[in-house]
Amino acid sequence: MKRKKHTSAGDEAEIDMTPMLDIVFIMLIFFIVTTSFVKEKGLDVNRPKDNNESNQPSKALSIQIDELGVIRMNGREVDVRRVVANIQTFLAENNTDVAAIQAHEDAEHGIVVEVMNQAKIAGINRVSVLVKE
Repeated sequence: MKRKKHTSAGDEAEIDMTPMLDIVFIMLIFFIVTTSFVKEKGLDVNRPKDNNESNQPSKALSIQIDELGVIRMNGREVDVRRVVANIQTFLAENNTDVAAIQAHEDAEHGIVVEVMNQAKIAGINRVSVLVKE
């Protein structure tokens, strides 16, 4: 009968991990290949671009024309020939491209059209006309 030799703690048997790692990688490859990449149906969202200027509220230019043809810009009476200069002064202080013209229903259309043209010349891109009763 043979006697077993006593082995030291450093000579313990080790488990070979290589086959197990091979199996794990093969399973990983299998799952990647068999996964179907389907684009889900839904709505595309058009998000606005991030502009620092758009976060600040823009102040619209207010122009009132009463029934006698008197023009008021932001509460101040203005001559029809000085509308361009006053709009350019307003644009220098405020970053906007919007103007609202409030015209009385009895105001002459020629004055309203002249104010609209001068607003376009001064650099206002969007002009809206409101009728005041």
